[in-house]
Formats: sequence, structure tokens, C-alpha cells
Amino acid sequence: MKYHVIYDGKCNLCSTFAQLLEKYDRGDIFDYIPMQDKETLAEFNITPEDCEAGMILIDGDRPQQRWQGSAAAEEIARLLPMGEAFIAAYRAIPGMKWLGDLSYEQIRDNRYSWFGKREDTYKTGYPFGCGQGSNK
Repeated sequence: MKYHVIYDGKCNLCSTFAQLLEKYDRGDIFDYIPMQDKETLAEFNITPEDCEAGMILIDGDRPQQRWQGSAAAEEIARLLPMGEAFIAAYRAIPGMKWLGDLSYEQIRDNRYSWFGKREDTYKTGYPFGCGQGSNK
């Protein structure tokens, strides 16, 4: 099964997150679409404006199944080895989900001023449509 991660390829933090995830996953579970790739986003009926609410995770087998923002981050973590136990513990701590959602929103809204903006869009080594297990 392949999941598609839509990330901000101009954001230093988002690009670093994609780099870490691709280094760990090596394209086994995830492929990547920068939100600046309007043509590919259109294949999923996603606009650049939709992306402003945060990263998006799409289930490659069921493209109508999507997560966005902190929910996408949680689902990505859950899909990784030992991730399900981590997310269960995270959600079991009172107030932690609320704090995580709030923190995600603050980081999302201030990502360029806090972490900087790249001149060029970061493109991963595991783009959508390339590699094993891709659904395109």
C-alpha cells in the first residue's frame, strides 16, 4: 500500500520533514507531492488553497480517504514501525491531542517566518508516480 504525502516544498521545516521521512521509509510506504505541483494536485481535486490548511496524506488505495494537518502527521506516525503504540499513548494523555493540534496550527501559520522559505521547491527522491508500489 502506498500513501501520498502532500507537503510544502518551499518550507524549510516541511522539506526537512519530508527528507527525514524518505530517509527512514525509502519509498516503501510513502511517496511525495509538493503542494507547488498544481498538475498532480489537480489529479486529486486538490487546490493550492486546500494545502494552506496543512499537509495532506492520501491513501493510495482509497484516494477519497484523506487526513490533513495534525491528523495527517498522526497518521504518518501511526503507519511507521511502533507508531501505533506511540500514537495510542499520545492520545491517551489528557489534553495532548488538543495541544498537538494547536501546536501544529501555530507552526503551519508561522512556518516561513520561524523556519525560512526555500527559493526552489524541494523535490524528493520518491515522487508520486515513480518507484515501487506507486499507484500511478
